[in-house]
Amino acid sequence: MITIDKLCYNSGLRYENAGEKFAFAMITLVLCVMSRSMVIAGIVLAVMGILTVWKGRIPLFRYLHFLCIPLVFLLLSTLAIIVNVKKEPLDLFALQLGNWYITGSMQGFLYALQLILTALAAVSCLYFLSMNTPMPDILMVLEKLHCPKLLIELMLLIYRFIFILLDTAYYLSTSQECRLGNRNYRTSLKSFAALCTALMIRAVKRSNALYASMEARCYDGTIRVLTEDHPPRKKIIVLITLFELFLFVLFIQRRFFL
Repeated sequence: MITIDKLCYNSGLRYENAGEKFAFAMITLVLCVMSRSMVIAGIVLAVMGILTVWKGRIPLFRYLHFLCIPLVFLLLSTLAIIVNVKKEPLDLFALQLGNWYITGSMQGFLYALQLILTALAAVSCLYFLSMNTPMPDILMVLEKLHCPKLLIELMLLIYRFIFILLDTAYYLSTSQECRLGNRNYRTSLKSFAALCTALMIRAVKRSNALYASMEARCYDGTIRVLTEDHPPRKKIIVLITLFELFLFVLFIQRRFFL
């Protein structure tokens, strides 16, 4: 079982209505991305973090660790926005190299900061959903939203095969370690190539075996999964509505009146 899956099954918000969590995360994400506001992004990032860590009982270290993963890519990608090579220095900083300057502007820095905060806030919305809602419950919500059944079944099968392939890769890697398959860089490359080949072959065999077992159980084109449906609570719906209205009013105010 992967880490996020363990966290969501042990979350304090697991037994809340999945539709409420899905609507809260998705509406907040859309408003955050549309607003392009550092204030709204900061509010969303803080609220999602507090709910995930405090109410969801997700360890703070784990949550920050997951947030650092996209943060590294964001810092590297926004570096090109901040740093420029020009013949004239800009207002934030300037390093002269001959007739040229490695320089940056305050406008570029603020724009990069806005992108980072907005992206982190959007990721925090997805983390709130994925760390507090098991995958079968998310698929149940998508089914109620009349998403194509084929898409839902593909997502379910992909989700199932993630764990199968991870277990298979773990056993293959362990067997290679026992046979000294990673003694140096050269042998590690050969072992990795052999691992990928064996993993592909076993994945195909597993998929054929899965399809044969589904056919033996009278598969008619629909995969039926047991899910836990928890009734929505009026208090939670009111709180979500008030928060989204607050973000929407703040979005309108900052977009059209400031």
